[in-house]
Amino acid sequence: MLEMYDVIILGSGPAGLTAALYCARGGKKTLVLGGDRLGGQTAGIAKLENYPGFLGSGQELSEFMKRQAESFGAEIVFVSARNISGDAESGFNILCDDDKRYVGRTVIVATGASPRKLDIQGARELMGKGVSYCATCDGFFYYGKTVMVMGGGNSALNDALYLADIAQKVIIVYRKGAFTRAEAVLRNRVAERENIECMFNTDLRKIAAAGEKLVATTTDGAEIEIDGLFVAIGHEANTDYLSEDVARDNMGRLAPAAMPTGMFVAGDVHSDIKMQIATAVGTGCEAGMDAIAYLNKL
Repeated sequence: MLEMYDVIILGSGPAGLTAALYCARGGKKTLVLGGDRLGGQTAGIAKLENYPGFLGSGQELSEFMKRQAESFGAEIVFVSARNISGDAESGFNILCDDDKRYVGRTVIVATGASPRKLDIQGARELMGKGVSYCATCDGFFYYGKTVMVMGGGNSALNDALYLADIAQKVIIVYRKGAFTRAEAVLRNRVAERENIECMFNTDLRKIAAAGEKLVATTTDGAEIEIDGLFVAIGHEANTDYLSEDVARDNMGRLAPAAMPTGMFVAGDVHSDIKMQIATAVGTGCEAGMDAIAYLNKL
């Protein structure tokens, strides 16, 4: 017979760990299925400046949140959900990628989002061979080299600034005429960096290996020799493990009002919120408190 948890939280980012803190502190038997790494996308932030009351790396914040949730009895296991069956009446049965099953009276979905993959010729074949989706993970390979960043939002500009401290030259390629989606402070920092070049109204058509280098071909036919390509073109929600009858928006995100009874949602997988750590924490708090209230009525 499988052990029954009051709350099972999917994801160990700020939303999931906040929900775990509230649920465990509220006296509920709480399990976090933390995915493949603590912190999710937050763990990859080298310098976190816009979360109130904290200045450090995303990994440091994640580790602190984990210790705090565990101090109130939350259990954390680093596995990912493969599928969910059952319901609030019989218990939610979660099969994970290690073939183990966990059962909970309630589930909080906080699996976040993943970088949207680049869909051009050569991108899939060269992933991990010069094409990367994580500047803080792979940037150190490009010390003193020339790299390209594709995108124009906060993530892309943060990646470019991080890489500018490592690489000799950073080229930002953006399909629009200005970085209108990025915060002004990041735009200003990019403009001040002498080793960052911005190519506006430009997109990539293909990426190809050329010996130890890469050649990025733009849509107007220009060929640019680089050492590495970092892609930051948005995100898609991690919800593939949920059944098709769970309503999603066009980014795969979930609306709380449309969730099955006993299931709650928090963080970047939550529809209609800004994808920020502060909002993730807020929705994690809300989901945790909603789960507690629901359990207290049973």
